Amino acid sequence: MMADLSSLTIAGARDLMRSGEALAQDIAEACLAEISTASALNAVCHSTSEKALEMAEAADARRAAGEDIGVLGIPIAVKDLFCTAGFASQAASRILDGFVPTYESTVTENLWDRGAVMICKTGMDEFAMGSSTETSCYGPAVNPWRRTGDETPITPGGSSGGSSTAVAANLCMAALGTDTGGSIRQPAALTGTIGLKPTYGRCSRWGIVAFASSLDQAGPMTKTVRDAAILLGAMAGHDAKDSTSADIAVPDFEAALTGDIRGKRIGIPAEYREGLPDEMEAYWQNGMQMLRDAGAEMVDISLPHTKYALPAYYIIAPAEASSNLARYDGVRYGNRAALGENDGIVDLYEKTRAAGFGAEVKRRVLIGTYVLSAGYYDAYYLRAQKVRRLILRDFEEAWTRCDVILTPTTPEPGFGLGEVSDPLAMYLQDVYTVTVNLAGLPGLSVPIGLSESGLPLGLQLIGKPWDEAGILNVGNELEARAAFTARPDKWWI
Repeated sequence: MMADLSSLTIAGARDLMRSGEALAQDIAEACLAEISTASALNAVCHSTSEKALEMAEAADARRAAGEDIGVLGIPIAVKDLFCTAGFASQAASRILDGFVPTYESTVTENLWDRGAVMICKTGMDEFAMGSSTETSCYGPAVNPWRRTGDETPITPGGSSGGSSTAVAANLCMAALGTDTGGSIRQPAALTGTIGLKPTYGRCSRWGIVAFASSLDQAGPMTKTVRDAAILLGAMAGHDAKDSTSADIAVPDFEAALTGDIRGKRIGIPAEYREGLPDEMEAYWQNGMQMLRDAGAEMVDISLPHTKYALPAYYIIAPAEASSNLARYDGVRYGNRAALGENDGIVDLYEKTRAAGFGAEVKRRVLIGTYVLSAGYYDAYYLRAQKVRRLILRDFEEAWTRCDVILTPTTPEPGFGLGEVSDPLAMYLQDVYTVTVNLAGLPGLSVPIGLSESGLPLGLQLIGKPWDEAGILNVGNELEARAAFTARPDKWWI
């Protein structure tokens, strides 16, 4: 029974607790039991087990008193990028070793106020810079899925790889991720789970360790589209502490899952076909046919500046990172390097950052500092911002012809840990996802099937600004018709 409880969806657990067949404490204990046997997955970076049981007990008391909120008593894993009061929050970086915030991020505070349970903190790429969790100071998380007949450990994607592993392996009902260039959607695709990147400004960024402030957005990682709708509704909302948080109403995303997409125009961008492997092309075509069968219409569209998105992203994101990461100096918090007798403040900065930042973070800080420097700002950063505007204009033109856009989430399934060592090859993992962040749009990854090697593949739905409800409704129909029910063998026990 305990193992069965851990495999529940949010909606399923909610129904059981409503009927009195299970308590939040039972469900939390089931998830903690799964976590205790999953050390080989390396998904969990900080244990919160005692706090989880305390929160579950409080949730049961609230339900007994008559409360009935969508996430009440639901165990949720939290990416290490979210500040959680009283618990280590170090963005998988040595430079924040020992940092325990005294405050709660707005997103997690929203969830705890609604009775959700913090089941654990999950690993990630350092400062969210990576696509495989291999830049983490905790070591990489491991995908629960394996290639058929091959024991090579597979990446769960990144940077929210620990969260995607935790959801796919039933260590939690759902998890929080952040998405700067695809860091929710790509790992969801590689683990056969649901990943939703909301519109920029839908969820507060306050209390989330910043990578690139104009691109970062928190979102849900879940087992079903319905669960993503439930969790997003509990996370989202205006926050006066975040100037980029939008002061607009949060709709009932679950109620928007009508199952009716007749007459919806689904845009198919020609540019995403370039270099797409045959296997992924076939699944994309299958997805189109599923939506046609549901009454939607496929419309050919063009997003001509897509080919410039990746280079523009890898100028803008590092530029913002170099500014954001300047605050880590070893003076006020986090790790501080040991100094010699004659060392001064500059030595403190240099030694602390050299020891605290990993290779990928240093690479991006150097790139960002370079493109912002005198003499290069116009040639690189300013030009990249102009390209960003053109990408947004492409989408604005597309919305005159379609309601939602359907694309692959990733070009290929997950690769083996250590198999991609070239930074440029790693950056190409984001080729289908970065445009959504550059344009500030919502994006949803839905599992569509298994590759020939037995690993999950996903399709991405891109929506108009603030139309999470629209892509969730289409995604719900795609999920139902794809009927992806495969689960990984529990080799890690």
